[in-house]
Amino acid sequence: MASRRSLRRRSSRFPSPEGDDQPSFPRSSTVNRKDLQLCRQVAEALHLLLGDCGDDILRDLHVVQVLPAPDATQLLVIVGAAPGDTPPDPGTVLERLQTRSGMLRAGVAAAITRKRAPALLFEYAVPRVAEDHR
Repeated sequence: MASRRSLRRRSSRFPSPEGDDQPSFPRSSTVNRKDLQLCRQVAEALHLLLGDCGDDILRDLHVVQVLPAPDATQLLVIVGAAPGDTPPDPGTVLERLQTRSGMLRAGVAAAITRKRAPALLFEYAVPRVAEDHR
């Protein structure tokens, strides 16, 4: 247990931005780095799982981005249609993702090393149609 003197010494080394007497310690960047590492692992796992799911619509999707929402216990997965393909109906895509969400979460749980698999929220990024500028 740290004595008051050592706490006082620490707080003088890392002064609080608010100027109060509470000791302020530098924040560790490992939480953010670990969350981003988990997001990359989940994106890779989902890319493989969507390719092997047996659904023609989901097979043609690609994972655009995976983000913590709001933290690593729940992840927002943004999927999109492959470039050049005719984009499927967003309602159909989200419905099929929802029906297979349990299978996808189980696949993610097998691919990552965590005590609990994160919950997955899906969002479909509808590709923009390029306009012809004349």
